Amino acid sequence: MKRADLYIRVSTDEQADKGYSQRDQEERLKRFCSTNKITVGQIIYEDHSAKTFNRPEWIKLLNNLKKKSSKTTLILFTKWDRFSRNAGDAYQMISTLNKLGVEPQAVEQPLDLAIPENKMMLAIYLAAPEVENDRRALNTFYGMRRARKEGRLMGKAPFGYINRSKEDGRKYVALKEPQASAMRWAFNEIAKGVFAADQVRQKMNAQSPTKLSRSAFHVAIRNPLYYGKIFIAKFQDEEAHLVQGQHEPLISEELFHKVQLILDGNKRVERPNTKILSDKNLPLRGFLTCPKCGRNLTGSASKGRTNRYYYYHCIASCGFREQAGNANAIFENGLLQFELNDGIKNILKKLLLDNYKKFVQSPMNEKKRISEEIDRLNARLSVARNKLLSETIDDEEYLDIKRECKEKIERLEEQLSKDGLNTKKTNIDKTLDKALQHIQNIPKLYREGGIQTKRAIIGSIFPEKLEFDGKTYRTARMNVIANHIFQLNNGLALKKNRTNENIFHLSCLVARRGIEPLFQE
Repeated sequence: MKRADLYIRVSTDEQADKGYSQRDQEERLKRFCSTNKITVGQIIYEDHSAKTFNRPEWIKLLNNLKKKSSKTTLILFTKWDRFSRNAGDAYQMISTLNKLGVEPQAVEQPLDLAIPENKMMLAIYLAAPEVENDRRALNTFYGMRRARKEGRLMGKAPFGYINRSKEDGRKYVALKEPQASAMRWAFNEIAKGVFAADQVRQKMNAQSPTKLSRSAFHVAIRNPLYYGKIFIAKFQDEEAHLVQGQHEPLISEELFHKVQLILDGNKRVERPNTKILSDKNLPLRGFLTCPKCGRNLTGSASKGRTNRYYYYHCIASCGFREQAGNANAIFENGLLQFELNDGIKNILKKLLLDNYKKFVQSPMNEKKRISEEIDRLNARLSVARNKLLSETIDDEEYLDIKRECKEKIERLEEQLSKDGLNTKKTNIDKTLDKALQHIQNIPKLYREGGIQTKRAIIGSIFPEKLEFDGKTYRTARMNVIANHIFQLNNGLALKKNRTNENIFHLSCLVARRGIEPLFQE
């Protein structure tokens, strides 16, 4: 008696779980076996497409048929489209089965393949579902392309949007919060040119409940749909182009193109000359130069058995290398020279007040003098008008006074407008006290601040690179205010302790005469 394995296939999981096709196929195949006295062996259930034979259950079945212990001589299925929807693959698989001594057969489309003419019918049975697949795929392609040309987003909504349906059943996409705000924030951050794109992604993921992978994020920030456009790919003679979408844009077109220029590394885009690092153990990376070769030092971590060890180092051929912990500690101790006590604070305030009076207060006094002169001329004109009404002076004399006053007033007003002087009064004492309070304890602010705060302090005090030799730091120039604080601290210490500046950790900040150029204000 012949032995047959029954192959039952549907296209999707949903059809397998909820449809009647599998049970119907099984019933018809068992009835055929019962009628023809065929023993039923395995019953194989498949829920994959028949475009290829790369199907999990079919591969298992084929491996079993290759075993010597297999007694199967038939593989039964209801129709040939259950077996395959690709004519080329089907012929190859039939040949493979025949070599194993197994015959595939469709119970509702029986063919005796030993008869040559039946191979033509087999070609029709196999080609018909393949043509149907191709036609359905082409119709779907044209329909989706037509919808995209009309400005509709097809498929799953991108990050920041959500799929919705109208009352009439038509589908659309709408903004989804907080993902939409997170994506808008990401575009704005990249446009600033401060953070790298992946750093922006990491910060966005920390704030958003939905996380984006690196590849998904980079695809998203390149997608024009975020500024309201739909990309239409090239097809046949039609060139690729963009169309206006029906969805609500998330950002402006100007912002999107600016981000693209930054991602492409366009040098024409203005961006801060700042490199922000996320590693809190390397706050000085990017600010240091090598004492041996003058190149910029970088920083990295070496992995030990139980810990990671951080270093500032030059290129391999140079060989300069210093522990980051040691370099950070020396720099932090050196910042103690910028700490303001009450005496230093008062001296610095006096210096700033002198500059204010010299460069700001004098123009303001000049503005006040001009305003008072205009008021005096208007008062004189008013007195002359009263004298005319009381007939103390005649018309001609009044007109001369009026013309003279008007000419002077116009000249003074023109001078006042040209100088562009600010009329707003400023409480300079209060403003200076508030500013000095913020910078009074720079070492504490640096010690307790995060990586961005630390790097902002370093960049503010030292506009040029620092040279570190393993023990001390030196630089050619520092911020003017910081330099005043440094000089005042060093000067007072010299008078009080009768010592020189070599006791300070940043002693080389002020170059010795004759060796390096002195700092010039």
